[in-house]
Amino acid sequence: MVTAQPSSAHAAAPATCMNGLKDSRGRSSVDGGEIAWEDSTRFDGARRHAQQAWTRNGLDRVKFPADDATRYADLEWSDVNTSRPPWKNILGLWKGLQGTDSLRLNKAYLGPGKQYGDTRSRRTIAAHELGHALGFCHKNPSSYSSLMAPHIYDMSSNGTPTSRDRRNYHTLWG
Repeated sequence: MVTAQPSSAHAAAPATCMNGLKDSRGRSSVDGGEIAWEDSTRFDGARRHAQQAWTRNGLDRVKFPADDATRYADLEWSDVNTSRPPWKNILGLWKGLQGTDSLRLNKAYLGPGKQYGDTRSRRTIAAHELGHALGFCHKNPSSYSSLMAPHIYDMSSNGTPTSRDRRNYHTLWG
């Protein structure tokens, strides 16, 4: 028996975001199946956790090599330390830019002794922001549990993608 490949019309559509858009490869830092990263953050342990979180349990389509002489950086990790606008209540932020995208973690909230200065919170924020770099947007926490919820208190508590996040990854990246 010969069967046809499913048409793209029957393929699963990318997940819907809170703002009505959908997860998108076009709004990601991925270039050639990888996110080459550069620089460091005071929270490199959280960065390492985030990269591992998005490469375990079958999440193997996108690689995270360090930038070197053979590639261009797709993502720059760095820190900011302010609670003033526009950073008021912002724990971390991924921003797509011309050239190298930016992922910043905010020491004003994630630093030692701060409200979210514990390892679990740092890992969760880093993994969430790296999810944005993969093209994922905020998901409505009343619809399903997701690392991509807009507020830390709605995110999965262990800083790893949920089963639904993994399905969304496979829908977007294969």
